[in-house]
Amino acid sequence: MHLKEIKLTNFKNYVSETLHFSKQLNCFVGKNGMGKTNLLDAIYYLCMCKSYAGINDRKLVIHDEIFFRLEGVFGLNNKNERIVAKVVPGKNKVIEKNDVPYKKLLEHIGLFPVVMIVPDDTHLVTEGSEIRRRFIDNTLSQLEPMYLSGLVAYNKILKQRNSALKQFAAERYYDAKLIESYNQQLIEPAGLIFKKRKSFVEEFVPLFERYYQKISGKQEEVNCSYSSQLSNESLEILLEQNAEKDRILQRTSCGVHRDDLKFFLGEHSLKSFASQGQLKSFVLALKLAQYELLRIHKKVNPLLLLDDIFDKLDRFRVGHLISLLMENQFGQVFITDTHENRVQDIIEKFDSDFKKFVIDSGTATL
Repeated sequence: MHLKEIKLTNFKNYVSETLHFSKQLNCFVGKNGMGKTNLLDAIYYLCMCKSYAGINDRKLVIHDEIFFRLEGVFGLNNKNERIVAKVVPGKNKVIEKNDVPYKKLLEHIGLFPVVMIVPDDTHLVTEGSEIRRRFIDNTLSQLEPMYLSGLVAYNKILKQRNSALKQFAAERYYDAKLIESYNQQLIEPAGLIFKKRKSFVEEFVPLFERYYQKISGKQEEVNCSYSSQLSNESLEILLEQNAEKDRILQRTSCGVHRDDLKFFLGEHSLKSFASQGQLKSFVLALKLAQYELLRIHKKVNPLLLLDDIFDKLDRFRVGHLISLLMENQFGQVFITDTHENRVQDIIEKFDSDFKKFVIDSGTATL
């Protein structure tokens, strides 16, 4: 699978731009703030129907315009697939495949698997559990439509339950039957989510460990584990046990929305002991393992989007990373860099197809 071309209209700082890509490696170079990351985000949007950073669609429209449009032509299974995103913020977005609109956006997720790595991904380690759950959900949503449907259902019911708890507190009453109704609705999607996340981590950890060893040059041992309240008790019992606590806190205190990943460097917590270089290598290994898992299950090479990957990586780790990217299991790669010739100087040592685009204030020059 690869992206042959992309057309951007009124997207972020691009008024109108068309780019044709190499099947293997594409590099966007230029100063900060010129629009390199915006191109990666446009590619991600065509795959996932949203911005990687979770930015509201209103903020993706160029100043003084009311819409944006993205069009991409993907090569998949010896066919061209044309995907168009037509977005007028405040109205329903339209995603078309070969001129036919999807009835539900869920139908599109996973068709063109994608992995994106950005400098802020170190938050996977340093920030709260929500970001780590999002990482698991991003992977599983691309793998299994049933998982994404279950996740959407669970979050919808959870929101309704929390809203009811807040309303009870404001109006000084409590409807136990309504809460029990929400409890019963949560059980099935929660069970599905827990089962899939548990299986995911079991398959993911060996891949992650292998990639970290390659990037770090076998210098350190790492690990991660899955933490869930459902590992020790059923959700039905947990909700019953925490009913009074939930009433006081006005929110649901137990469930798969409290799951987490624990990261370790040797025997120590990664968050407390890792250097910046180790942290960056750890996150890269997480994302490359995500890529490998998607590749294995989808039976195509996902798109790999790398934003400013050289930041905080020493030359030793950069060399290992580039060598990895040149291996056959990686398909089409997109890289941004502030140094115009750094990637090119490294890539020229390999026999690879390569295109470099110079990005300047919303224009791209090959």
